[in-house]
Amino acid sequence: MGSLLMGSTLAEKVWESHLVRRQEGEPDLVYVDLHLVHEVTSPQAFDGLR
Repeated sequence: MGSLLMGSTLAEKVWESHLVRRQEGEPDLVYVDLHLVHEVTSPQAFDGLR
C-alpha cells in the first residue's frame, strides 16, 4: 500500500484511505465518519448543496 501512495497528493491519499468501493462507470463510494457528517447538522448542510 505504501508504494501505491508514493507521489500522491494529500487529497488522493485521504480519498484512497477512505475508499469503500470503486466500479467502472459509477461514482466512488467513500466512508465518511460521523464526526464529519453529524446526524443533527447534516440535513441543513446537504439542503444547501441542492
